[in-house]
Amino acid sequence: MLTKTRRTAALIAGAMVLLAACSANNAGSSGGGGGGSGVVAFLLPEKQTARYEAADNPLFSAKFKELCPSATLDYANAAGDDATQLQQAEAEISKGAKVIVLDPNDADAAGKIVTEAQAKGIKVVSYDRLVKGNSKPDYYVEFDSASVGQIQGNVLLAKLTADGKTNPKIVMINGSPKDNNATLFKQGAHSVLDGKVQIVKEDAMANWLATEAQQIMEAAIASLGKDGFDGVYAANDGGAGGAIAAMKANGVDPKTKPTTGQDAELAGIQRIVTGDQFMTVYKPIKKLAEESAAVACDLLNGKTPDASKFNAKENNGTADITTEKIAVVGVTLDGKTEGTKSIVDSVIADGFYTAAQICTTDFATACAAAGIK
Repeated sequence: MLTKTRRTAALIAGAMVLLAACSANNAGSSGGGGGGSGVVAFLLPEKQTARYEAADNPLFSAKFKELCPSATLDYANAAGDDATQLQQAEAEISKGAKVIVLDPNDADAAGKIVTEAQAKGIKVVSYDRLVKGNSKPDYYVEFDSASVGQIQGNVLLAKLTADGKTNPKIVMINGSPKDNNATLFKQGAHSVLDGKVQIVKEDAMANWLATEAQQIMEAAIASLGKDGFDGVYAANDGGAGGAIAAMKANGVDPKTKPTTGQDAELAGIQRIVTGDQFMTVYKPIKKLAEESAAVACDLLNGKTPDASKFNAKENNGTADITTEKIAVVGVTLDGKTEGTKSIVDSVIADGFYTAAQICTTDFATACAAAGIK
């Protein structure tokens, strides 16, 4: 299995393919040329999920520099700490930022950031995760979060049915309750699975940590036994990795217990290649980042974002937030399960990874067997 450092390095390489050699580190950078001037802040929540540093930041930064070359872009990551994110945001507010693009570490806690920013006339774009906390972000750009859980549930159910499992038993490992998206993933999955499976164990990763998922799975195996479950709903690829590690440590072959994931992390894709993980959900981060960069540039220039894209509403408990929803894709090895595409036809075709990045030495044989080259 690849180390975390090697996985992150591979993800960065994938992002750079998409960026066509644009710089990945644009914290506090500014360019020359036309477009609006001023400061835009891009604030991400944590580093546990590899995509934020490896893809979201460099992709957003490159597009923003292209569209608003005269502006200054400040980047910060809260590293999973609410107080840090608030400090980072308040520093940007004091600096005179005109737009903040905010992916909240905690949906409710981040409401204070929106309130303080808007009191100073700063526009706030909620990025990927919806900010709550009695606030009203100006815009929201997201993946279609409810559909993520629905895709995961449908694909898991299809696989279990194909395997001849009637009234299958599953373990559910949900995402962090602090993340509004995790609630939507969970709701989407339950809308598909309820009444069709037995949920014999359900818990949540408090902080989206793979180690938390591993502990949940260890406890499930201890209480249910090796044969007490037929499949695993894991909310993301990190959770899937933790659950699979627990299965292997306890003598359970994960190939016999189809496991879901999300984010199309390199390690998750490689587990799908070997058969340890059954599926993931690919979220086109390039589109999310670039659409959000375009919105930020529009707002900096006093323009109204494209209404044809912002044609949905998402309620955050306080108001209906004007939203752009980006479609996601279920991914399995061969794409033969209904509602999915193959690895070749999804993440490779989209340029998210190359076959060489996936098919490193440890995975070369499995890739060859799957026709990935």
